[in-house]
Amino acid sequence: MKLHELSPAEGSVTKSFRKGRGIGSGNGKTAGKGHKGQNARSGGGVRPGFEGGQNPLYRRLPKRGFTNRFAKQYAIVNVKTLSDKYSDGDEIDIYKLLSDRVIRKAGDGLKVLGNGEISKKITVKAAIFSETAKAKIEAAGGKAEVM
Repeated sequence: MKLHELSPAEGSVTKSFRKGRGIGSGNGKTAGKGHKGQNARSGGGVRPGFEGGQNPLYRRLPKRGFTNRFAKQYAIVNVKTLSDKYSDGDEIDIYKLLSDRVIRKAGDGLKVLGNGEISKKITVKAAIFSETAKAKIEAAGGKAEVM
């Protein structure tokens, strides 16, 4: 292939559409803006959120809530899920859970909660354990390792 043989992908390049350039162009005279009015003028139109002078929605509704920019979003899994999916002696971490599709996103780490029962000796590596989850894993003979 040579430089002069290169061409863009089919359909990726469209011809520029010149508005208001005579009847033959298919978009002459009013250039698709209709007849007169605020939107037909140059620089015409209203800002986003403007409701014709009526008190706009963003001013009618009260300010509410707060988003903590530093909050961590953990991938959450319960002890019951681990007990159902894995067998004795398994070593479970966030990568294993992702590959087995137990969780969808890693987020900022793994958090193990204590919902359900566990009877298998498994080693779980996570960022955070709830107290009940840690107690249940260790009571079953497994290990709860904080990463």
